[in-house]
Amino acid sequence: MDTLTEIFTFQAPTTITFGAGALRQLAQVVGPLGRRPLVVTDPGIAASGILQQVVDALAPVVAGVETFSDVEPNPSSETVERAAAAYRRADCDCLVAAGGGSAMDVAKVAAALVSYGGAVRDYEGVGKVPGPTVPVVAVPTTAGTGSEVTVFAIITDRARKVKMVIGSPHILPAAAVCDPLLTLSMPQPLTAATGIDALVHGIECYINTVVNPLAKSLALESIRLIGRSLRTAYAHGRDLEARYQMLLGSTIAALAFTRTRLGNVHAMALPLGAHFDVPHGVATGLLLPYVMEWNLIACTTTYPQIAAALGEPTEGLPPRAASEVAVEAVRQLNADIGIPERLRDVGVTRDAMPALADDSMKSGNIAVNPRLTRREDIVHLFEQAF
Repeated sequence: MDTLTEIFTFQAPTTITFGAGALRQLAQVVGPLGRRPLVVTDPGIAASGILQQVVDALAPVVAGVETFSDVEPNPSSETVERAAAAYRRADCDCLVAAGGGSAMDVAKVAAALVSYGGAVRDYEGVGKVPGPTVPVVAVPTTAGTGSEVTVFAIITDRARKVKMVIGSPHILPAAAVCDPLLTLSMPQPLTAATGIDALVHGIECYINTVVNPLAKSLALESIRLIGRSLRTAYAHGRDLEARYQMLLGSTIAALAFTRTRLGNVHAMALPLGAHFDVPHGVATGLLLPYVMEWNLIACTTTYPQIAAALGEPTEGLPPRAASEVAVEAVRQLNADIGIPERLRDVGVTRDAMPALADDSMKSGNIAVNPRLTRREDIVHLFEQAF
C-alpha cells in the first residue's frame, strides 16, 4: 500500500510534567481535578518512602489523602475491584497512581469501575468504557511501561489464566508527573525488566505495519535514548542523567505505541504472564531477539536504522548485514543486563506451548506484526525460545 495515501491521526491529551523534582508540582496538577484523591500503589513503593513523598506533595491542596497499597505484579481483577471499593468507601473524587505499570493500570481500570459500575471483565477489549471516567494522575516510579500516557491497561483474570487488555481513550490519565528522581532506587532486576520493555515498545512500534510517521519518529528517538542509557542505569542506578534518559525514552515510546499497537513480542508475552506469572518486562526482553530474528526478512529497511539508533556501526554494510547487527545488539544488551535467555529458565513448561500459542493469536498485535504470522509460526517461536 502506498503510504502517501494513508491518513493518520495523533492525539496526546495527557498533560505531562517532566523533570527532576517534578513531584513538587503534583499538588498544582491534582488540585484542579479533585480534593480527595485515592493514591494507588504497591507495597514496595509504600516501604521505600515514595508513597509518603507523594502524600506530602499533595498536602497543600487536598482535603485528605486515602491510600491503597495492595497492588501486586501482574495485577488481578480482584485487586482492581478492591481499589474501586476503597475509593467508594472514602468518598474520593480522583485517583493518583504512584508506581509502575501495575499500579497505573489498576488505577485506570478502577476509575472505569467507580464511574460506570460492573466488573473488570465487562471492559475487556477495545472501546468498552462508555465515556469519561473520574480523573487519574499518573506518577511513574519505573522507566518501562509508559502506562502514564497510554490508552491501554493490562489486568489478569486469574480464573481464566488470561491477561485482559482494556483499551479506551477514556482511561487515559488526565495528567502525568514524571520525575526521574523517583526511579533512582529501582533495583537492578526491575531496571532491566522495565527498561528492556520500553525498548521493545519502541522497536515494535517502529517496525510494525501501521502508518503513523509521527509515532514512528518518536519510536526511533525512544530507541536512541534507551540504547544509550539502559546499561548505565543498570550498572549505576544513582546516575541521574541515565535515569532521566530512561524515563524520557519510556514515555516517548508509550506515546508512540499507543497509536500503532506493537507486534508478536507483546502478543506472546501476555500469555507468559497469565500462565506462568513471568514478569512482563522479562517476557518481552527474552522474546525480543527471537522475534526480531524471525521478522528480519521483512525489516531490512527498518532494522539498520534501529542498529544505528542503538549506537552500532553500520556504515557500508548492506541492508541484510546491518539488520543482523540490530538483532545481535539486542541479544548483547539482554546479556549485559541479565535478562534470561530461555523460557525454561523462567519456569515455562513445553507442554504449555499450544495454549500459549492459542492465546497469543487472540492479540490484535499479531495483525500489525511486519511479517505475516500464523499459529504455527508462534509455536515455532516459542519452541525456539524454550
